[in-house]
Amino acid sequence: MNTFYLIAGLIALSATVGHFLVGYKEFLKPVLDSNTGPIPQQVMRSLFHYMSIFQIFSTLTFLLAAFNKLPFHTDGILLLAFIYASFGLVQIYVALTSKIKGGLFKLFQWIFWILIAVSALLG
Repeated sequence: MNTFYLIAGLIALSATVGHFLVGYKEFLKPVLDSNTGPIPQQVMRSLFHYMSIFQIFSTLTFLLAAFNKLPFHTDGILLLAFIYASFGLVQIYVALTSKIKGGLFKLFQWIFWILIAVSALLG
């Protein structure tokens, strides 16, 4: 068993659950209920579901890799690690350049992304 992949998978799982519970309620639903036009609303809806699919499959990949049950070579884990690291760096940049007071802590998703990336890289 690869403990680092397991850690990445468990953090990814918690982020995925949060995405569906908090992300839908606090972010997607308010956009869909707002006066924003139908095109931006549906683009945001699509982006939410793109992220949902990515999170589900990457979580499954980390968990399967942790138990050596991947049907393909684990080199794909490196790509996932870089994607999550990129998500984290972009989130940090957005948080630090936003006008949100304490944005780094209010836009906290970067913590999950960086922890997933580091765990995956260590695996």
